[in-house]
Amino acid sequence: MKTGIIGLPQVGKTSLFRILTKAQLAPAHANPREAHVGVAKVPDERLDKLAALYNPRKLMHASVEYVDVAAMPAHSSKTEAKASAGLSDAIVTNIRQVDAIAHVVRAFEDPSIPHVGAIDPLRDIQNVDFDLMVSDLGQVEKRLERMQKDLKKQKTAELEKENDLIQRCKAFLEQERPLREMEITPDDKKRIRGFMFLSEKPILHVLNIGESPELGRELEQAVAKFKLQDVVARRNTGATAIAGKVEAELTEMSDADAAEFLASYGMTESGLTRLIRKTYELLGLISFFTVGEDECRAWTIERGTKAVNAAGAIHTDLEKHFIRAETIHWDQLLEAGSEANARAKGTLRLEGKDYVVKDGDVMHIRHSG
Repeated sequence: MKTGIIGLPQVGKTSLFRILTKAQLAPAHANPREAHVGVAKVPDERLDKLAALYNPRKLMHASVEYVDVAAMPAHSSKTEAKASAGLSDAIVTNIRQVDAIAHVVRAFEDPSIPHVGAIDPLRDIQNVDFDLMVSDLGQVEKRLERMQKDLKKQKTAELEKENDLIQRCKAFLEQERPLREMEITPDDKKRIRGFMFLSEKPILHVLNIGESPELGRELEQAVAKFKLQDVVARRNTGATAIAGKVEAELTEMSDADAAEFLASYGMTESGLTRLIRKTYELLGLISFFTVGEDECRAWTIERGTKAVNAAGAIHTDLEKHFIRAETIHWDQLLEAGSEANARAKGTLRLEGKDYVVKDGDVMHIRHSG
């Protein structure tokens, strides 16, 4: 899974990238348009508890690749956005390559850090979305122009279907609605996959709020405080909040100190853990586990994946030669204390290839390979 981190200047975008990926970036970059790529470990307390049971030689968390994209152009209004030159080719290219977008939005006050206009997350969200849609509209208009010429030469059923779909996209964008909100069939999704439209990608708005004695409560209420309820109610859209300064401090602490530090703010988990979980929810992803003395590992699959296809996420041969999946939910395994106890209690089950894997399942794949 690859997630692009975007945002206006001075919102804490690159700081978040550094915190997530532990990347060491120079204060001044040789090329400010260059995207930085890093990998973040997905925190998972369930896997950690399973590892404590097995004490494996290797512990493998799932990972997310993050791309820190250059800052988006800052506009004080939609009128100014319409008059601007739009997104640079570098920004467009980098966003096209990702599966989802994490849009960092400034929600903290700090007179020493400049910002265009007053702090207004809703306005900034609308302006950034507008830039994504304008980029897509330009691409749509070019494709329609070429398609009209092709249709005059030879009409085919497939070309007419694509023409109808692109016309729908155009109408949607002209209403200033991002393509991620458009209802679309699986076949139509395949037809426009090659365009890699920016506004079609699922987006998680990440509010970067200031430090506060009641930070836990502030984080929980941030979406409502900045009037984003309508935004998060839309298709393929989510929102969460972090406090960048606090997250930066947490990265320097031991696990025990971090837990105590979080508790002092009335928090049970870091904003980064919540951010990654929200990204998984947005993309419809879940984790299942394989465990043993050699390795305990998390695997990422789409929600609704069948056992035979989940086996393929581990290795293609396991999918090809799949027989059964020995399955138990992670908490049932912990409660039993061992697989032998779970088998005796009847909580360790044998499931067939059509079993739909649940988030948190522990699986051993039986195969004929």
